[in-house]
Amino acid sequence: MTAPQLLLIAKAPVPGRVKTRLCPPCTPRQAAAIAAAALADTVDALTGSRARRRVLVLDGPHPIPPGWSTVPQRGDGLGERLANAYADTALPAAPSILVGMDTPQLTSQHLAAAAEALGEADAALGPAPDGGWWLLGLREPAHAAVLAEVPMSTPETAAHTLAALHRLGLTVALLDTLRDVDTAADALAVAAQQPHGRFAAAVAAELPHPDGARR
Repeated sequence: MTAPQLLLIAKAPVPGRVKTRLCPPCTPRQAAAIAAAALADTVDALTGSRARRRVLVLDGPHPIPPGWSTVPQRGDGLGERLANAYADTALPAAPSILVGMDTPQLTSQHLAAAAEALGEADAALGPAPDGGWWLLGLREPAHAAVLAEVPMSTPETAAHTLAALHRLGLTVALLDTLRDVDTAADALAVAAQQPHGRFAAAVAAELPHPDGARR
């Protein structure tokens, strides 16, 4: 199968704009430091994975990793931004696999599993425990247009996405469930699962204890 295009949709880690659900217990600066580490670990995972092209779909200014391309996010809501990310980066005869910066425990093995699934299925979906999803791979990126009508950031987002893909007549392979980092509890759990990356180091340095001390 043709090597996939890998898309990473991300916000620049600017205090007050990212990981706001970590505040409190974090300050906006601490939350941004944790977000920056999550983004860096995710970039590493994608850089180490087989790909035809790697694209950072970016909201805000941020350095572009060596060997990557970038496009700006566009659209009024997350669904539109996701749909446009696929449309603005589509390559002829190449599937697209999109992830976000909220699963720093992502590995090249997860991405390889998604690419392998697209050898048999039209789409690959990685669900999250909160009802969202952490990865969507599409053999035909134009099918992402349905995301503009899917309610995002709800406990039913993955179910609605799956239903929308099925309405198009697509076959969908379900991947492993990964936990998104939204809250302090999420950050601690994911850092414990992947203790050697930048994210775990940032959580240890920046996430305060309940009594106000740092870890």
